[in-house]
Amino acid sequence: MLPDPLLLVLAAAALDRVLGDPRAWLHPVQVMGWWIGGLRRAAEHWAGDRPGRLRLAGIGITLAVVGLSATAGWMVERLSLVGTLGRVVLVVALASALAGRSLEQGVQTVLNALPPAAAPPDERGPQLEPARRTLGWIVGRDTAGLGRGEILRALAETASENAVDGLFAPLFWMLVGAGVMGLWPLAPGPLSLAWAFKAASTLDSMLGYRRGRLTWLGTAGARLDDLLVWLPCRLVALSLPLVQGHGLPAGLALLKRALQDGAPDPSPNAGVSQAAYAHAVQVQLGGSNSYGGVRSRKPLLAAGCPRPERAAVDTMLRLSRRLELLWLAVAVLAAIGATFITKALS
Repeated sequence: MLPDPLLLVLAAAALDRVLGDPRAWLHPVQVMGWWIGGLRRAAEHWAGDRPGRLRLAGIGITLAVVGLSATAGWMVERLSLVGTLGRVVLVVALASALAGRSLEQGVQTVLNALPPAAAPPDERGPQLEPARRTLGWIVGRDTAGLGRGEILRALAETASENAVDGLFAPLFWMLVGAGVMGLWPLAPGPLSLAWAFKAASTLDSMLGYRRGRLTWLGTAGARLDDLLVWLPCRLVALSLPLVQGHGLPAGLALLKRALQDGAPDPSPNAGVSQAAYAHAVQVQLGGSNSYGGVRSRKPLLAAGCPRPERAAVDTMLRLSRRLELLWLAVAVLAAIGATFITKALS
């Protein structure tokens, strides 16, 4: 018999794949964004342009938003103990922290907007405008004027980086929370840890920029997000070859290559996650991008491999689906093993 918290996580993962994030529903990340926006305005009013005060305010915002999110998750977990409706609410809330289907839908929408591959790979004509426009909804870089090859590279990079940020990192903390809650029912469980992670991730996406006041105000949230993604990111690199039919030595080799290629990236995780998928699929990622009109050069990942085509992006999405199943299967086997050992010792 599987522990109840793990069963709820399994149900949430299935719901995410079936339902995704309905646009008409209020998403918890939107609420977190409202908190962050309001606290930012108050912090900047108090701190002005003084770096010390801005850093202190950033720490306060991080503690408040992450703490409130974790507490809200813990309260929903408590409600799940009182009946079927509470469990349904918990499953829906858990599913909201996973972005497997929404990421896949976003990427597929851009792929579907691309014209057939008969055009030259760097063609920049108006026939690519629908793909550029839909790409702009899911990436932070400038998309105006991008050619077909650049669009496909952007898709491959977002499919790999956001697989870690949007799916595997929250899933990892859910599974940790399920294990903790299975041992201590009143402890923070899967939703509490997942929403704490989503709060840190939202802080990073809203405040984690090295410009103006955010240079100091967003530091605490960005560092916390880096810390919470660090281990899941490396576990993804280690386990990707397993869903390709390779063994653990291949996983260790891929992790080593991903760490080497990702090291020059300013983020301790983004380059590693992209490099892991790049080497797994054997395509070259990285290069020059534009953000707000400013050119930025990222390190090349899996240098010398072919540039990504549509099939490579599809393969990345398929690997993420398989890897999610593998992680859940490992969690189930670990829970069964722990239950068997506990019974044997009792």
